[in-house]
Amino acid sequence: MKDTITTSGAASDRPTPAARGGRPRRRKLTFDRVTFFLAFLGIPLTVFVLFVLYPFAQAIFWGMTDWRGFSPDYNFVGIDNFTKMFQDDVFLKALTNVTLLAAFVPLVTLTLALGVAVAVTLGGPSIGPVRGIGGASFYRIISFFPYVVPAIIVGLIWAQMLDPNAGLVNGVLTSLGLDGFKTFAWLGETSTAMPALMFVFVWGLVGFYAVLFIAAIKGVPAELYEAARIDGAGRFRMTISVTLPAIRDSVQTAYIYLGIAALDAFVYVQALLPNGGPANSTLTISQQLFNTAFRKGQFGYATAMGVVLAVVTLVFAALVFTVNRLTGGGESEGKQKARGLKARRAGAKGGAR
Repeated sequence: MKDTITTSGAASDRPTPAARGGRPRRRKLTFDRVTFFLAFLGIPLTVFVLFVLYPFAQAIFWGMTDWRGFSPDYNFVGIDNFTKMFQDDVFLKALTNVTLLAAFVPLVTLTLALGVAVAVTLGGPSIGPVRGIGGASFYRIISFFPYVVPAIIVGLIWAQMLDPNAGLVNGVLTSLGLDGFKTFAWLGETSTAMPALMFVFVWGLVGFYAVLFIAAIKGVPAELYEAARIDGAGRFRMTISVTLPAIRDSVQTAYIYLGIAALDAFVYVQALLPNGGPANSTLTISQQLFNTAFRKGQFGYATAMGVVLAVVTLVFAALVFTVNRLTGGGESEGKQKARGLKARRAGAKGGAR
């Protein structure tokens, strides 16, 4: 009896949780909690403010000046640089070019990368356990090899291969009987310069994202594929209904990273077409920024271009997140489909009994 009374008294001394709909009780700030917040929230936040937000604020300020870059003298011109920028046909052409790169390069690259990843991980026999094709490790190494080569080297190699007089591409096409490509300038024609740049971009990056998707697919539970196979789904149907929903977050992250790389696109463009291509057909904002700052000495105007490029990048990332959300992306959808497949698999086993 005494033990019962003591236990009841101890239980009554504990703080009772807030009633439903009431205000939750505040937890006391102990030394452990304060040090935890300082170490894991305060330090990263401080680093982020000092090395991200503060430089961005500085860029906005210098973008509103006529600073020449090599002297401490400057005049504050307000939004004149931004107004001039959107009245500059060359900058608007560069903005159009990076928009095309951001629209097509991620889509083509990730589609090819996903195809390679699915073939390597799920392209094996249709009978027995779901597995990839034979020699999957060899194909992973081959697909990843272009990414190992530095981007500037990739650009220089393809610039030589696309040379109109001694390039390998024209040589191969000519040997196949296509004499019209004997001296064809792939990088010298407005109709082919941008597609050639996109091809080099995709060739250099598809292997990395293929390996990324292979790792993501390896993390998908095998029973989901087995349940889909019991339902009669083929490889294409499993890719659409199982693989894509399961690795959707990885695809979204890859799309954002690749889109940011396409919006920048400085290294590949500078190696292949350092002057912006014929009629500025491949000129990018980063390339125009570099020319404006270091060739014309207009650092304030160039900084304003950098601010616009940063805003365009943020808008691109926001659009990707929005589209993913509107099309039903999120963890809840994946969990629901996973539960549905598991339930159908259990039902199929029950019926077999």
